[in-house]
Amino acid sequence: MIQPKNPTKYILFSVLLIAIDQTSKMLVHKYMDPGFSGQIALIGDWMKLHYVLNPGMAFGMELGHEYGKLFLTLFRLVAMGAIAWYLINLARRGAASGLLWALAMILAGAVGNVIDSTFYGVLLGNAPYGSPTPWFHGQVIDMVFVDFWEGFVPDWVPVWGGQYYSTPIFNFADACIFVGVCTILIFQSSFFKHSHEYEVEEEVEVTDYESNKATKRQSDKVEFSDAELSNNEETTFLSDETEVSEPQDEVVKPQDESSKPQG
Repeated sequence: MIQPKNPTKYILFSVLLIAIDQTSKMLVHKYMDPGFSGQIALIGDWMKLHYVLNPGMAFGMELGHEYGKLFLTLFRLVAMGAIAWYLINLARRGAASGLLWALAMILAGAVGNVIDSTFYGVLLGNAPYGSPTPWFHGQVIDMVFVDFWEGFVPDWVPVWGGQYYSTPIFNFADACIFVGVCTILIFQSSFFKHSHEYEVEEEVEVTDYESNKATKRQSDKVEFSDAELSNNEETTFLSDETEVSEPQDEVVKPQDESSKPQG
């Protein structure tokens, strides 16, 4: 039987990942210079720390609209609430542990970037020039640069065709979302098979409950009918007993001639 799981440990795991994400961003903001001048090589020339501000979505993508950043932040807030609800609901339904850990990573990544978008414009003053308000317009701090390709995108590629492009620079929150989504895609057959088994088991339990309920109702009806029949028999018996015990008319015997008084 599939047992419900306590969602607390998955939420705490998300909180831990969020703390790592925010700590890494604050350290980069405090101790590194933006751009190539502050770049730090980690593994050769292909993996570096490179401080850059991202005004848009994950991996440096942007929404080209005056209120695009605001819409994106509000969307992230809604998505964050939906993921948290889904995680807690799945845990209580006994979903596969791997699916819950993956969702916890996605939740942590969403919350980490929401914190940047919501507060960094005020706390760090990094809202883009001309933003309607610093609230909800903070720029996300990215720093992980995996530099294994750069060049011009072929013209036939939609949207980015003909533009100079290098591999994206991302942060810890982006990595959490990426790993969480990839984990679900790779292991979805086992994850959702587990969830399907729970649904089947739950359906069987409901069917058994309804069947037991119907059986109990039928049993109650039979017991009620037996009790009613017993009462009717008892009433009939008492009625017959009453008829038998009714007093008979007294028979008056004539007096003997000898007992009459003499004249």
